[in-house]
Amino acid sequence: MPELAVNLTQDQDHANMMKQLGIVALRPGPSGNESDSNHANYDESKANPWPNYPDPLVLSNGRKVTTQEMWWKLRRPEIVEDFNREAYGRVPKNMPKVTWTVKIIDHEVVGRTPVIATHLSGHVDNTSYPLIEVNIDMVLVTPANVPGPVPVLMMFGRPTLPAPSQPNHDDLYKLNQALRALLVKSDPSLQAILDKYPAYQPITAEEPLWPFGPYRPPAPTGPPGINGSSNDPPSTEQLVADGWGYATIDPASIQADNGALLTRGIIGLLNKGQPRRPDDWGALRAWAWGASQGLNYLETNSAIDAKHVGIEGVSRFGKAALVTEAYDQRFYMGLIGSSGKGGATPLRRNFGEAVESLTGGEYYWLAGNFLKYGASEATFGSKNAGDLPVDAPELIALCAPRLVFISYGIPEHGDARWLDHRGSYMATVAAQPVFQLLGVKTLGVSSDYHREKMPPVNVGLLDGQLAWRQHDGGHTDAPNMKYFIAWADRFIDHRTAQ
Repeated sequence: MPELAVNLTQDQDHANMMKQLGIVALRPGPSGNESDSNHANYDESKANPWPNYPDPLVLSNGRKVTTQEMWWKLRRPEIVEDFNREAYGRVPKNMPKVTWTVKIIDHEVVGRTPVIATHLSGHVDNTSYPLIEVNIDMVLVTPANVPGPVPVLMMFGRPTLPAPSQPNHDDLYKLNQALRALLVKSDPSLQAILDKYPAYQPITAEEPLWPFGPYRPPAPTGPPGINGSSNDPPSTEQLVADGWGYATIDPASIQADNGALLTRGIIGLLNKGQPRRPDDWGALRAWAWGASQGLNYLETNSAIDAKHVGIEGVSRFGKAALVTEAYDQRFYMGLIGSSGKGGATPLRRNFGEAVESLTGGEYYWLAGNFLKYGASEATFGSKNAGDLPVDAPELIALCAPRLVFISYGIPEHGDARWLDHRGSYMATVAAQPVFQLLGVKTLGVSSDYHREKMPPVNVGLLDGQLAWRQHDGGHTDAPNMKYFIAWADRFIDHRTAQ
């Protein structure tokens, strides 16, 4: 009988990792409430205690990377190792096989575009520890009338079939007759009631039956101008209208967004229900691994142009999307929305979200080793963000020469200052030399991240494979979707379907 999984609260798991690392005390993270005495810094004059970021084109021994071969053979593996060890953690060796099963195939309509919607489940082989089961939940939607394979944007989020098809009048009548008969069979006394209401239909056309109860369309993400755009169709409609497919993959089905559940999910399965070690992977890396398993399925589907699959996410899932593209070079492009620290914003910046935010309540996103950089007292002394061997520019650079679109909104509409928009622009600027070394265009500005000014809102830098645009919406990338699609279409030589 296998050993039962350990049950720890998030605080207990956090304390366990601190003990493993020899950490006595962590610096507290700043408050996101600007009225609190310990609120985050938003004074630009105090934002750069470590003004110089690690150079993505300098090896750890000080040698300058001057050729593409040096990047691929020396510097890139070095950066990956640093991120594995100190930030995102290591994916275990000999990962179990994921077997994908088609649960539902449905012919639907998104906007005005006929589509084929496929609900999929990716079962992770758990024979090594049967007490934990992991099934990756994903929905794939492709336009039905587009010849040839289509590009796909995989998005982190809750998978739902977009517009489940419903029975026509004749089929609905047959279903209702069968349900009336079943009701009487289960309880003969119901016959008298049904006789009083001979026209009663258990299922009405207005409220169709769906496998999980009456179908309700997904609620909008927010009012116009806050979390979306008042003029643009939903992102999914824009994608399929342009001849793209999209896939939605559920991060929670891979690994829960909760430190108390690190002994469950894919991390718990590989650890056989035991707590993590310091260099074990965190949730961001686990979500990225799950996305790669989704891509494995897409590569088997002849309707998909598997060479042109992108990854998308917003906020914590923006972090995960960037980590996904950085690690898995099969992803050709990424739309990285409002990702903040741990994503496209430098950890060395003292503006809004801090390293101490990530070593506190959000520690489980990252490897245990990352806690060292928030330590004020430990057996090794203390460390801070300036001690990290890598930072956000290196993470963005790992995506080169593939397409990366960094997206943000504005604080006035809900994309909080906490995210440090300027810092993220600085990191994007600092990543440019790697893209240039690999022979592709970038933002069209210098690589002097100390002096380059962030472009005005709604002014995109979209001429190169590395792109930036801050829209005038909120905590979403929806207002940038039409720009992302047009930008990506140029590079993949994709022609609009309609």
